[in-house]
Amino acid sequence: MSFLHPEFLYFMLPPLFILFGFLLTQKEQEAHYFSKEILQKLRVNANTLSLRTRNILFFFVGFLMIIALGGPIIKEGTVSIKAKSADIMIALDISDSMLAEDVYPSRLQVAKQKALELLELAPNERVGVVAFAKNSYLVSPMSFDHGAVRFLLSQLDTASITQKGTNIHSLLEVVDSSLQNTGKKYLLILSDGSDASDFSKEIAFAKEKNIVVFVLGIGTTKGAPIKLADGTFIKYNGEIIVSKLNDAIASLATQSGGVYIENVKSQEDIKTMLSEIESHSEKKELKSEEVARFIPLFYFPLGLALLLLLIATSSMSKRVKVNIPPVLLLAAFLAYQPNAEAGVFDFMELDKAKSAYQEADYESAAKIYEAYAKRTNDAQSYFNAANALYKAEKYEEALKSYEKANFKSKEANAAKYANIGNTQVKIGSKEHLQEALASYEKSLELEDDTEVLENYEAVKNALEQEQEQNKENQKNEDKQEQKENKEQQDKQDKQEQNKEDRQEQQDKEEQNKEENQKSQQQDQEGKNKDGSQNQDDSKKKEEQKAQQDKKENENKSDTKEAADEKKDAKSMKSDEAKQGNKEKDTKISKEKESLKELQKEENKEQQNPNETQNAMPNTMSDAEEEKWIKSLNLNQNSYMYMLNDTNKNEEKTDEKPW
Repeated sequence: MSFLHPEFLYFMLPPLFILFGFLLTQKEQEAHYFSKEILQKLRVNANTLSLRTRNILFFFVGFLMIIALGGPIIKEGTVSIKAKSADIMIALDISDSMLAEDVYPSRLQVAKQKALELLELAPNERVGVVAFAKNSYLVSPMSFDHGAVRFLLSQLDTASITQKGTNIHSLLEVVDSSLQNTGKKYLLILSDGSDASDFSKEIAFAKEKNIVVFVLGIGTTKGAPIKLADGTFIKYNGEIIVSKLNDAIASLATQSGGVYIENVKSQEDIKTMLSEIESHSEKKELKSEEVARFIPLFYFPLGLALLLLLIATSSMSKRVKVNIPPVLLLAAFLAYQPNAEAGVFDFMELDKAKSAYQEADYESAAKIYEAYAKRTNDAQSYFNAANALYKAEKYEEALKSYEKANFKSKEANAAKYANIGNTQVKIGSKEHLQEALASYEKSLELEDDTEVLENYEAVKNALEQEQEQNKENQKNEDKQEQKENKEQQDKQDKQEQNKEDRQEQQDKEEQNKEENQKSQQQDQEGKNKDGSQNQDDSKKKEEQKAQQDKKENENKSDTKEAADEKKDAKSMKSDEAKQGNKEKDTKISKEKESLKELQKEENKEQQNPNETQNAMPNTMSDAEEEKWIKSLNLNQNSYMYMLNDTNKNEEKTDEKPW
C-alpha cells in the first residue's frame, strides 16, 4: 500500500499527536477536589463516556481523516498511453488577388475563417501555418497550442508580404524544409489558384518530396475586381483586372494524392476536407507516457472516522462542556457539502429532461429544465429550457429563458445571442427583426460563425425588401390619392359649370319674358293708332312673331341642352337636385303656355270685325297691303275712307287683293 499525497501525513499527523497529548493528560477540573470514586458517585448518569474516553475517540477520528487525505492506494501496475497525430500544414494565400469580394466579405477573410474552423474541428492534431504569395514564410511551426495558432492566423493580411504574385513552388519548398521526417507530409492550401495554368513542376516536386496536397478553392469562376484599401481597383494597361478562381490547381491536388474542394458558405467544405485528410493520413506516434493504475482506499479510513465521531457525540452528556479540537472542525468543514443530497439525484432529473427532449416532448423537457434552473440558477439549464420552448414554438417564453442564461465563456454567450436572434426572427414583427440583427451582431462580435452571418444577411435583406415594398406601396397610395383628388376637383368644376349654365338659362328666360311684355305693350299702343299705322304695326308684329319663334327655338335648344346637362349631372347629384330641375322644367313649360295664350288673345283682338285689319292676311306684303287699302277707298261711300279723287275706272281690277 502507498499514498498518493503523503505530504498530508508529514504535515498534519505531528500537530495532531501533540494536541491530543495535552488533552489526554489533562485532568478534569473536579478531580482537583474529589477522588475518582467520589466523582463516580456524584454523577447523575454513570453511563456517559468520560472526557478522556471521548478525547481518545476524537483523536482516532482525526487520525483516520488525515490518513484518508493522504490517499491510500494499492498499485496494479502501469499503462502505456501513446499520442498520435497527423501533422497538417495550413498554407494561406495572402496575395492581392485574395482581396476580391466575389465571396463575402472577401476571399482572404473566408480563407482565414475556414482555417479557424479546421482548428476547432481537429483539437487533437498538430497544426502549422505558412503564408505565401510571391515568396513563402513559416508563420507557426507544428504545435498543439491551437490558441497561439489561431492568434497568428487572425493577424495575417495582404500587407504581410510586399512582393506581389503567387508562387506555389516556393510554398512546397518551405513545407518540405519545415517538416523534416521520412513519412508523408500533408499540406492544406487555401487559395484562389494563382494565375498559372501548368502545375507540372509543382506536381513533380510534391511527388519527389512525398507531399500530399489538399486544396480548398476560395472564390468563384465569375470573379470580381481587386479592390485596394484606398478604394481603387488594380489595373493593367489601363483596364481593371477581374480575378477569377483558377480550378487548374485541382491537378496539383489530385495527382499528388490529395483532394480538391471548392468553398461553400457552410462548414460542410472544411468538414469534408478534414475527413479526407484523416482518411489519407498515416498518424505518427509523437510521444508515449506510462500511467500508473491503482485501487483507491481512502473511503475505508474515512468511513471508520465518521463512525467513531458518531459514537463520541451520541454519548455526550449535556452537563459536560466539551472542547472539540480545531482540527476536527477543519476536517468537518472540508467534508461538508451543503448541496450533496441534491447533487446526487440531479443527473436523474436532467437525464429525464434530456430523454423528453429527444422524444419531442418539448414542453415536459422545458418544465424540468426550468424548475432545475430556478433551484440551482444554472445558466446551461436556462439555455436548455429555452431550446425546448423554441422547439415547442413558444417563442416569447423562450426569449425570456435565453435572457436568463448568463454564461462566462464567449462561445456559450455567442451561441445564446445566435439563438436569441433566431427566436426573434420566428416572432416575425418588424421590431423583433431589427432586434434580431442586433443579437446576431453581438454573437459575431464574440465568435465568427458562418451560419450566424448567413442568418444576419438574410434578415437584413428581408428588412430592406420590406422597406422598398413599403416605399412602393406609399408611392401607389399617393398616386391613387392624387387621382381621386383630381377626379373630385373635376367633379366640382363640372358642377360649378352646370350652375353657371343654369343661371345663364334663367337670365335668358327672364330677358325673353321682359321682351314679350314689352312687345305686348307696343301692340296695345298700336291699336289706338289710325289705320295708316296698321301697315307698320303688322310688319312689326310679323318681325316680333319671327323673333318670338326664333327665341322659342332657342329656348327649346337651351332646354334640350339643359336636359342633356341635367342628365350628365344626374349621377353626381342628390334627389334634392333632381327635384329642383323638375320644378325648373315645369316653370319653363308654364311660361311657354302663358306666351301661347297671350299670342292667341292678340290674334283675337286683330280679328275683331269692327277693324279693317281683319280682312288682311298675315302674310300680306307692303305692296299688296297698299293696293288693298285703295280698293277699300273706292268701294266706300263714306268720306272717312276717301283719301283722293282717283277715278274708279282708272283702277285696274284684274289684280288680286292679297
